[in-house]
Amino acid sequence: MSDRFTTRILHVTTGSGETVADLTRDCERFLAEVADGRDGLLNVFVPHATAGVAIIETGAGSDDDLLAALRDLLPADDRWRHRHGSPGHGRDHVLPAIVPPHATLPVVEGRLELGTWQSVCLVDTNKDNPDRRVRLSFLG
Repeated sequence: MSDRFTTRILHVTTGSGETVADLTRDCERFLAEVADGRDGLLNVFVPHATAGVAIIETGAGSDDDLLAALRDLLPADDRWRHRHGSPGHGRDHVLPAIVPPHATLPVVEGRLELGTWQSVCLVDTNKDNPDRRVRLSFLG
């Protein structure tokens, strides 16, 4: 593996509700531009205290199931000590402990090496901040 490093920032608008936003095509476009057929690693990082990155199946209900599970684990109520923002916003600050703010994925011959049903997704439960940045970094 060489020591070539390239990074780019994506701007993602997640809206006013909980969301699982599929970033797979963005990752693939980035790699098509910068990987040049090389093997390496793609790191996806969300520099926010209230969002995460998940590798999950989308489009068959798993993304909705993830949000439902997070609502069960992290209810949006007044139990949270972190109290600024919308009611229950404290749970959004716990989310990255469950859905980490990063993922590092293998790249083989310039292509993202995902399983058949895997997608790279931004998970955002924070209704107070609809504008997100996602850093894509390729080392190869």
